Amino acid sequence: IDTVYVPVGMGSGVNAIIAVRDLLGLDTRVVGVVSDRAPATKLTFGSGRLTTTPTAATFVDGVATRSPDPQSMAGVIGGAARVISVSDDAVAEAMRIIFRTTHNVAESAGAIALAGLLSESPAQRGAHSAFVLCGGNVDTDQFATVLAGRTPTV
Repeated sequence: IDTVYVPVGMGSGVNAIIAVRDLLGLDTRVVGVVSDRAPATKLTFGSGRLTTTPTAATFVDGVATRSPDPQSMAGVIGGAARVISVSDDAVAEAMRIIFRTTHNVAESAGAIALAGLLSESPAQRGAHSAFVLCGGNVDTDQFATVLAGRTPTV
């Protein structure tokens, strides 16, 4: 795998992927994905300094981080290639794609990595890319909204 896209909440999952990559001696680029409505992790990664935000108003509650964990961020800064953000609309579309193509129910944080991969798909053509699909803990009303073609509001 050339690049793997990983949802980033408080950072345990992305740090686990980084650790396994390093233990196996792989060159795989790890890309963290957050909501553009909860950018604290992306801002911290970009500046190298812990950055908090006053809100994290996204329906992607598993990545709704306002204040990143310093220890976790040290691992992300040291091991990830980049952290990108995607819109809530892109996440809702990723949830629909996963359901339509695999018949799996993905919660919003579980689908955000696919949204990240899709946002960079032109750059990934010809490469071996993957995304972490985690979590099916989606509220019935929220999933109905997504399947109806809308994006849940916060």
